[in-house]
Amino acid sequence: MSELLKVTIDGRSIEVPPGTTILQAARQLGGKYPPAMCYYSSLENTGGKCRVCLVKVAQASEANPRPMPKLVASCITRVENGMVVENETNQEVINARNGVVEFLLINHPLDCPVCDQAGECDLQNLSFDHGKENTRYEEGRREFDKIDIGPYVQLHMTRCILCYRCVYAAEQLTNQRVHGVLNRGDVSEISTYIKNAIDNDFSGNIIDVCPVGALTDKTYRFKQRVWFSKPFDAHRECSHCCGKTVLWLKGDNIIRVTARKNEFGEVEEFICNSCRFEKRDISDWIVEGPRKVDQESVIASNKYELPVISPAVNVDAKFVSE
Repeated sequence: MSELLKVTIDGRSIEVPPGTTILQAARQLGGKYPPAMCYYSSLENTGGKCRVCLVKVAQASEANPRPMPKLVASCITRVENGMVVENETNQEVINARNGVVEFLLINHPLDCPVCDQAGECDLQNLSFDHGKENTRYEEGRREFDKIDIGPYVQLHMTRCILCYRCVYAAEQLTNQRVHGVLNRGDVSEISTYIKNAIDNDFSGNIIDVCPVGALTDKTYRFKQRVWFSKPFDAHRECSHCCGKTVLWLKGDNIIRVTARKNEFGEVEEFICNSCRFEKRDISDWIVEGPRKVDQESVIASNKYELPVISPAVNVDAKFVSE
């Protein structure tokens, strides 16, 4: 057997190194890959919690051609040589994914019109593909008051889906994690220990890894809808991090600084709080140019100048963008 393992996903094959998970193989293969709400490739031990990446293994391996008895989480199931996986082509997988999304939305408020994460929310995108217009849940939703958990971060626990990404980010990027998941079952919640504040050089990264609007940037709240902002790649010399960021501009003013994300919406290199929160003057940065944005993203809607159809239309477009 060669060193590489052959796996077939939805009829297309790829060879990957041992230890590769089904989700990682699917991402390398391209096209429609399983969604992920808790898995984060740059954070160790993430995955296996949200279950939205469930897939059907129709053939476990070349040596064991029998199917696995139930759907498996693709983010934590490793590829075997000769494995055959069904993702988008299996209706059982789609039905299960629809069911998981329905569970995630049981307590999550549908407040996208007033949520700062709208336009960048993984759950919003997932709901668009797999959600329903109505809910069958008749009980009351969990509700929490918004609390500040540090000088820069606000927690809106009502929106949290308990993916644990922020916990792993704080554990692996900072010297001392002071927040985590308290209690168990349906009373679980993200919180700090006895109202501690999250205050360290890399605390802002928990905002970037949050897939919903549970952790938001206090310096950016309600300043601008993301699709009215203009993202630019920029960098600066920084002794704490790589200094490579995305500047979000409103006119000529920097209203937000974030880390750069890859095609899967995951941070490429984490940045420090000094770059994120303190450097808001354009002269602090070397601007590289407009950030490349997926044309299907709502963010792309205001990135480029609109064609001039008539002077009146141009005035309206300029007014909206500002």
